[in-house]
Amino acid sequence: MTPLLWTLIAIQIAMGVFDTFYHHEFTERLAWRPSQRHELQLHGVRNLLYAFLFLVLGWLEVHGLFALLIIAVLVVEVVITLMDFVEEDLSRKLPPSERINHTLLAINYGAILVLLMPVLIGWAMQPTGIKSAYTGWLSIIAAAAAVGAALCGLRDFAAARRLGRMTIAPAKNLVEKLQGRQTVLVTGATGFIGSRLVAALAGAGHQVIALVRNPAKAEMFSPPITVITSLDQLPSDAPIDAVVNLAGEPIGNGFWTAEKRRKILDSRINMTGDVVRLIARLDKKPAVLVSGSAIGWYGLWQDQVLTESAKSHACFSHELCEAWEQAARPAGEYGVRVVNLRIGLVIGTEGGFVTRLLTPFEFGLGGPIGSGKQWMSWIERDDLVRLIAHVIARSDLSGPINATAPIPVTNAKFTEELGRRLHRPALFRIPAGLLRRFGGDFANELLLGGQRVLPNKALSNGFVFRHETLRSAFEAIL
Repeated sequence: MTPLLWTLIAIQIAMGVFDTFYHHEFTERLAWRPSQRHELQLHGVRNLLYAFLFLVLGWLEVHGLFALLIIAVLVVEVVITLMDFVEEDLSRKLPPSERINHTLLAINYGAILVLLMPVLIGWAMQPTGIKSAYTGWLSIIAAAAAVGAALCGLRDFAAARRLGRMTIAPAKNLVEKLQGRQTVLVTGATGFIGSRLVAALAGAGHQVIALVRNPAKAEMFSPPITVITSLDQLPSDAPIDAVVNLAGEPIGNGFWTAEKRRKILDSRINMTGDVVRLIARLDKKPAVLVSGSAIGWYGLWQDQVLTESAKSHACFSHELCEAWEQAARPAGEYGVRVVNLRIGLVIGTEGGFVTRLLTPFEFGLGGPIGSGKQWMSWIERDDLVRLIAHVIARSDLSGPINATAPIPVTNAKFTEELGRRLHRPALFRIPAGLLRRFGGDFANELLLGGQRVLPNKALSNGFVFRHETLRSAFEAIL
């Protein structure tokens, strides 16, 4: 085997490692997405085949039938890769970086086959046998790659087996409070919360109008869900019973630079303004506008218990949420009941902040943030969808409503409970000073600060949480 061939194999290994850890583990988090079970099974088989190839080609020269076996393994690998391409297209939308990496992997693998197949064919023409082909550091690298590929394959099979035990409850049962057949407009319909709400409404037989700003994401919805890309597409005589406004730039996916703050604010205020203008021109007004907000409205209060009647402390989170709520209030001038849903930390495995913690915790690298004394007011995603349906159904509910579970926990308790559920230690504390140095207000308000929020209005108006405790929520989603 020539130095060029070994160079291409080394490049393939490097790109494969990048794809596995950056995409599969950290950004896409395939090991915790039930929809990706079959993809992980394909990855597992392919990784074990790679381990076999690295070990054989790095240490041995195989002739006759053994060379034919290696050729067969290479053909099987190509078939599995093609099946993987199909599975990925059917089950998820690949980010641009992963598509580029996959293309480069395919091109490089093709070059490897062009150089390797003549060698293997030559070996196949010789009498069947095996002889040592130790090449020093190249053989050692090949052995290391074989061990790594084998471990990744076993990891993929274990994750696929776990996903087989993770069941998602039917969504239609989450909106049973809504009577009759209602038409609901949902903005932010492709998001972590919005997608589950849309599935629940459509599954229960309600008419859903999903606003999807990115046409590429419209494929995730099919009839009877009506997909629009602009509110201007709705005629004035459109019959809409309720509007749920959840759209907005994510706040936790990057530091709060001046540009990021502007995007966060503008995305919410502009969309909410568009919703109010739609309501103004509709011949028949919807009964209710459920508009998103967050518990960041209260600012940072340390240990003080916060209900809907609490005051606020000035900070960017409060500025953002107050502007968002103010943008929704003019809808009340048209006789529409306005509810500002102050949402806490939403727990689920298909999105939200917990998904960023699962991989490091699973590998034993999780732990408290700073002192761990800051409060985390959370809500399980299905409970949030149920609360939205409850708010729509209850005509006596308006104004701010805390969308958090009744029992908030400290960050130390949260990490302890997550570690317990995953059977891993949670000992790697992240220093507060380090976070403040690099994260500024982002770290202070989202990671090191907190709010001890209670859902008084929801409880006093008859809403019953399925998951009052964090342990119950983790048992449901993990």
